[in-house]
Amino acid sequence: MKSKLGISAAKIAKARRLAAQIAAPVQKFIAGHTTTTVERATLRLMGADMVSSGGVPVPNIAVDSLRDKLSGGVSRWYISALLKTGKTPQELNADIAGGLDISKLPLADFSAIKKAASGLAAQFDRKVSAHVARRNGRLNRYRKNAKSPLLYVIVATGNIHEDVKQARAAVLQGADVIAVIRTTAQSLLDYVPFGATTEGFGGTYATQENFKIMRAALDEVEPQAGRYIRLVNYASGLCMPEIAAMGAIERLDMMLNDSMYGILFRDINMYRTFVDQNFSRMINARAEIIINTGEDNYLTTSDAVEKAHTVLASQLINERFALNAGMEKRFMGLGHAFEIDPSLKNGFLYELAQARLAREVFPEHPLKYMPPTKFMTGDVFKGYAMNAMFNFVSKATGQSIHLLGMLTEAIHTPFLQDRYLAVTNALYVMNAMDGLAGEIEFKRGGIIAKRAAQVLDETVDFLEQTAETGLFGAIEKGMFADIKRPKNGGKGFDGVVEKGPDYWNPFEDYLKKELGL
Repeated sequence: MKSKLGISAAKIAKARRLAAQIAAPVQKFIAGHTTTTVERATLRLMGADMVSSGGVPVPNIAVDSLRDKLSGGVSRWYISALLKTGKTPQELNADIAGGLDISKLPLADFSAIKKAASGLAAQFDRKVSAHVARRNGRLNRYRKNAKSPLLYVIVATGNIHEDVKQARAAVLQGADVIAVIRTTAQSLLDYVPFGATTEGFGGTYATQENFKIMRAALDEVEPQAGRYIRLVNYASGLCMPEIAAMGAIERLDMMLNDSMYGILFRDINMYRTFVDQNFSRMINARAEIIINTGEDNYLTTSDAVEKAHTVLASQLINERFALNAGMEKRFMGLGHAFEIDPSLKNGFLYELAQARLAREVFPEHPLKYMPPTKFMTGDVFKGYAMNAMFNFVSKATGQSIHLLGMLTEAIHTPFLQDRYLAVTNALYVMNAMDGLAGEIEFKRGGIIAKRAAQVLDETVDFLEQTAETGLFGAIEKGMFADIKRPKNGGKGFDGVVEKGPDYWNPFEDYLKKELGL
């Protein structure tokens, strides 16, 4: 991509080298460790599901019973139990839910275990391959109706069946992407709830059954809409890899999946998060699920002008970790946001500079652009104008995934009419200026070009400081989002386990082979 901003290709390359340098020691730690939720996710990929009468998920029961054996991985014990009992995963799950302790069963011959593991991996591979083929086939069928950027809206009633109604309405109004926002604080649950749910605060529980229900509903409305509708959920928090596994199984299309969000904004232990994000991204990469990263959140705790460089730095680090997990750039929906104080003189020019800078640094990536939230108020008319400006910047700078701004942002969960107005605003603005991006040139030495160059320079300086400190130390010092997190603190630290010499995870091996790692 030719730079309209005149930014330095050499500086971008240097920034990427620094991001790789920053990620390298963290990746070394990742390679030597597993977590309780990586092991639970692996069991889910093999078919482990169901809950006990007390509501405890089978993957949790199995991993908890094998707590003293986690350094070797749990896979051999679950597969051995299948061989010893002669049961299917569904039958074994029912037994585990009923009280069977697989850690008490003698291990089968390891060669037989490995052969059975190959069969389970092949079964998962067939399912995911079918999902990828269906998605790509539908996208090809409706390619003439595709919009750019994709219009992304959130449904969040707490009741999955009500979410379906709101999602259908949003699709028929013009939405291309439906995100079922997760219920408040689910990211802090160290288990995945089971079944369809009808109660939730600030969102709806992420469960495999809920994924299945919404997937079916969007597939059903697809012919009427004349577009393939993408489904999104949140592979983050203490169950990040498990939710990625569920999304792969139920054909989700996008997953919020950041490398540092849980550390900074949910106080989840950094070691746990980095290990979990790697495995979850391997799953997403194999399933060709687009990840959405969370750099927009930095600007809710930091000033969007002063700390713009931390957004770009985090995008580069997120990119590096995704590459390390075998993910192609076309699936990296790196995040950023329109969050500058609207009272700032020339603030719109700074927003345009930041968005265009992101596009030029990441030309192959499906960038996700987030709407104004921090400075939205009860003045819905001003909010509507701010969203129109956001829509303009998104289209003018070639963003890929566009989360629609709501005129009632920060007041209540959007009503159907709020979404309708948001879609209408975006469609009007983007249609009226459809070819403008190709017409725009930026004045060399002007406000926009100088701002972009400044942010890039500050990003390189920041990455140099981070490389010198180390990523773990930088997070501990509060260099990202102005939030400090201790290395050995946070939730889930006790779930991090060093791999022993006998560690074996057939699905990790399978994913590495498929992704060329």
